[in-house]
Amino acid sequence: MSRDPIAEIITSIRNADMNRKGTVRIPSTNITESIIKILLREGFIENVRKHQEVNKKFLVLTLRHRRKRNGPSGTSLNLKRISRSGLRIYYNYQKIPRILGGIGIVILSTSRGIMTDREARLKRIGGEILCYIW
Repeated sequence: MSRDPIAEIITSIRNADMNRKGTVRIPSTNITESIIKILLREGFIENVRKHQEVNKKFLVLTLRHRRKRNGPSGTSLNLKRISRSGLRIYYNYQKIPRILGGIGIVILSTSRGIMTDREARLKRIGGEILCYIW
């Protein structure tokens, strides 16, 4: 059974946010680094640093927490995996969904790399919808 690195990082970040953990350690791959750069640029996480143990590289994420949260239902970071190994979902640039009227972001895998929905619309290219973040 193959593992899905995108689903693993989404689950790790979501669980750490619900439990109000300050940091998360995830395995480092090219795909995860691209997604984490987008999260950092969009302001969903606060800081990223690389960490290496014996022949394994990790990314240590510092999460951004909001003060006005009560209980697990008041989390500030919502992530949802859309396309998966059993069901790939593709859109052209005109049909890419807008999350909460543009407040959230859609992360796509395009022929020009991993990018947000805004970048894909500006470059007029579509691709595989990886996840929604709001």
